[in-house]
Amino acid sequence: MGNRVLTEQSASISELKANPSRVMREAGGPIAILNRNTTEFYCVPAEDYEALMKRIDELELAEIARARLNDGEKPVKTSIEKLKAEYGLSS
Repeated sequence: MGNRVLTEQSASISELKANPSRVMREAGGPIAILNRNTTEFYCVPAEDYEALMKRIDELELAEIARARLNDGEKPVKTSIEKLKAEYGLSS
């Protein structure tokens, strides 16, 4: 596999070890961490990582919904209120 860098910023492992907070602050976003000029891993700010995980979760739920719509079963009409009552959840 080649050394493809998928971020605008990069830093060496030595720079990251010396001052990780400074490296992340100066990058201002995702940063590639290099070891001997080869991408070793990526550091992603917590906010960006949380947004990424939320998006992945949404895509997985959408796939489940598509599969269920196409499974041949007849949809059941309900409401949020009925589901809350059925599962003992409060409003």
